[in-house]
Amino acid sequence: MSHETLPVVPRWWSLDLSTVTLIVANLVPIIGVLLFGWDAGIILLVYWSENLVVGGYNILKMVFAQGGFGTNPVSKLFAIPFFAVHFGGFCAVHGVFVYMMAQGMDQVPDIDIFPKAGQWRGPLVFLQLLLNVISGIWSQVGDDMFWPVVSLVFSHGVSFVQNYLLRGEFRKTTVAQLMIAPYGRIAVMHISIIVAAFPVMALGSPLPLLVLLILAKTLLDTYFHNRGHRSFVLLPPHHDLASYFPHGNVVDE
Repeated sequence: MSHETLPVVPRWWSLDLSTVTLIVANLVPIIGVLLFGWDAGIILLVYWSENLVVGGYNILKMVFAQGGFGTNPVSKLFAIPFFAVHFGGFCAVHGVFVYMMAQGMDQVPDIDIFPKAGQWRGPLVFLQLLLNVISGIWSQVGDDMFWPVVSLVFSHGVSFVQNYLLRGEFRKTTVAQLMIAPYGRIAVMHISIIVAAFPVMALGSPLPLLVLLILAKTLLDTYFHNRGHRSFVLLPPHHDLASYFPHGNVVDE
């Protein structure tokens, strides 16, 4: 049978289940803006909380990764705690900065988030700072943030199951790749969000600018999400995938 030329559709144009749930989850804060009067401070805190969701699923990815070096159980016993402490510290420092920004808005009160002297020691102090930030934020605005955070957990969970497990990404992914995977996306994403949020906050969180901020984050997130997964191939129904790729590679990322 001759091999047909098949169209390869770039992933950033795809609207599969994981992309649809991502878009819906990102648009949930619009409900808070329209119905509950959220300001930019709460929006920033919701977006910061997504870092924790990303980190949690990244740890799950490390557990299942089978892509070569560093995927044996002994290596993972070292790599996973190291990532948890390092990424937790990254999120803690980022969270302090975001919280200090959000304090300028009426709906985010001032709370004490810094660890006391003589408590957790060494690098673990960053995890204590992270727990303080989470506890302080959740105690003050947790009711507002609950459903947006749940929707983000669900969205990333759909992507984890669909792309990482069912589509077999775990077979090619290494622990070394996962150790640094979240940082680039988060850095670009949140620098963009924070830069865009400054004028919104300076103008008192006007509704049109808040909606534009949410839409811009949704588009950026969708792009990075789909870019981070492989391109997919549109096959005619009932065709054998292996017959199109005799050397065993479906489509490289």
